Amino acid sequence: MDQRIFKRAMDIIGSLIGIIILSPFMLLTAVAIKAYDRGPVFFKQARLTQDGREFGIIKFRSMCIESEKNGAQLAKKHDDRITPVGRLIRKIHFDEIPQLFNILKGDMSIVGPRPERQEIASQYEEIIPEFRYRLKVKAGLTGYAQVYGKYNTTPYDKLKLDMLYIENYSFWLDIKILLMTFKVILQKENSEGIDENQITALKREIESKTTTK
Repeated sequence: MDQRIFKRAMDIIGSLIGIIILSPFMLLTAVAIKAYDRGPVFFKQARLTQDGREFGIIKFRSMCIESEKNGAQLAKKHDDRITPVGRLIRKIHFDEIPQLFNILKGDMSIVGPRPERQEIASQYEEIIPEFRYRLKVKAGLTGYAQVYGKYNTTPYDKLKLDMLYIENYSFWLDIKILLMTFKVILQKENSEGIDENQITALKREIESKTTTK
């Protein structure tokens, strides 16, 4: 119980401080996005958090307005849906900043598993049923998988990293991950999308099941 109280206190205090300090940069980002194509500044989407509950995640829009007219899909390397402004803010992770409001509201935590879309999570769970175990805790802005992995880390490896965090959770582990986050923010490859030819854990499992039939 004490751990949960400390974690929520850190979420409230941390998100408030972040919103206050970063507000000038958020304003500049909003102006740049609006000036580029006159489209909406924010991108809102249903994501999963603790116990499979859906919430509306808030991010700065980094893609063109009709980026998902063909359905849900992960961002790829050199994705032509990403706008010039979006490419910059994704590189420096500024597109993630509005999630501080999700944290303040209580839908997310500063540290936790990356929030996935129901459509994407369902695809993973068809091949890796244990993927749903990540939902034992709130989704996070940063986390074990985000620090030790990358955006294009395979689903199976994301699961292993997130389960390590959940099974070994402590308030001090959150502090350690938070401090490490500032280091990985400067690493470009952590924000790169998946390669179209990348052999992910999901693809390996599908191929394995196909060959054994």
